[in-house]
Amino acid sequence: MGRLAEGASHLRRKDFDMREDEKTLIEIYDPPLCCPSGLCGPTIDPVLLDIQEAVLRIQQEFNGRVQVERYLLSQQPARFMQNPTVLDLLKKNGVAILPVSAVNGQVRKTQVYPTLPELRQWATKERSRDEQH
Repeated sequence: MGRLAEGASHLRRKDFDMREDEKTLIEIYDPPLCCPSGLCGPTIDPVLLDIQEAVLRIQQEFNGRVQVERYLLSQQPARFMQNPTVLDLLKKNGVAILPVSAVNGQVRKTQVYPTLPELRQWATKERSRDEQH
């Protein structure tokens, strides 16, 4: 029983001691929206509600090991410029390419938001890849 407790406490320490560069970063580059979440106005787009809920679930399930950031073109244009692939996609396709989803800087999906299962898969694969290196 003591060994189990030691192993469990080791895992908890490891989770809390993670460096910023060990986290999986999922970035969602949103199309122009009326507000940061898009959940405003008289009618709410169910797609925007789904992605907001999925982001909250991922953040909760992975307890800080996965960071999810959403960027609005109208409010954070510098973020779009900082990722050369996203910038190139915008130049070639215009805002029709949005949303763009990237994991640790690599574009994974364009034109539609990722689903909760996709976010989980990306987070799990990136976490296991990081732990192997």
